[in-house]
Amino acid sequence: MLKKLLGLAPKLEADGSYSPSKVALKFSVSDKTDFENIAYEKYQGKQSKILAIFTEQKNMTMQNGKKFSTGNHPVEALLPMLHLKNAGFDFEIATPTGKPVIFEMWAFPNKDEHVKAIYNEYKPNFEQPKKLQDFIDTSFTNVASYAAVFVPGGHGAMLGIPEDRNVGKILNWAHKNDLFTITLCHGPGSLLSTTLDNQKFLYDGYNMAVFPDAVDKQTPMVGYLPGHMPWGLSEKLKSLGANLMNTKSDDTVCLDRRLITGASPLASNNLGKLAASTLLKELK
Repeated sequence: MLKKLLGLAPKLEADGSYSPSKVALKFSVSDKTDFENIAYEKYQGKQSKILAIFTEQKNMTMQNGKKFSTGNHPVEALLPMLHLKNAGFDFEIATPTGKPVIFEMWAFPNKDEHVKAIYNEYKPNFEQPKKLQDFIDTSFTNVASYAAVFVPGGHGAMLGIPEDRNVGKILNWAHKNDLFTITLCHGPGSLLSTTLDNQKFLYDGYNMAVFPDAVDKQTPMVGYLPGHMPWGLSEKLKSLGANLMNTKSDDTVCLDRRLITGASPLASNNLGKLAASTLLKELK
């Protein structure tokens, strides 16, 4: 009751899940982003497509049994997409089984016209995305058309995607064919899919920026999460040989070989700039 009075109690949703408290939203969500509308020299080559893998799952069960209302973070998805679109790239939107993309709509920056514009542009694709299996069946032989695979963050990126064999196949395909892999915050959970069926971690020894478990452990105190996380992402990646470049949920971004990563929602703009400039430089 005291937490509710102080605005620290997570909000109960109609489906029984919880979204962040008033206090958590006040400190972690803004109605406008720091997007920089850069006029890039647009890419003119054949590798103009980017596969974007989104989650189709909404609720994460915490250690105490309560469900967190999650999905993909809209800023972490749409700011990098804005930069890459401005640089001349286009997106194919996919989810594991073709169910609609789930966003953390409580985090949507409702006064950001750039974000609203690209969200509305791709809304039909978010509502009817491709299945990953269909992408594998039809596009693996057309690798010359692709520049990168993008996996946006949000806690929902830890649901289903790390255990999805098709995600692992796609990341191995991208790696083998020198495509870039772009991801941030909790999106690097997708990288765990490369360890399925006892395979060696594809990114052993890579530098990367990831949302820190230490911060996730603190957020239940302000009602951002309704309980402690079911498992820790950053320490899992570290145990597999990843070198973590950040200790805070800040704007850190990292480029190591063909892997581009960011630490948190605060890194979304920087990640977009780094991804756009890197792809323009390397894909000549």
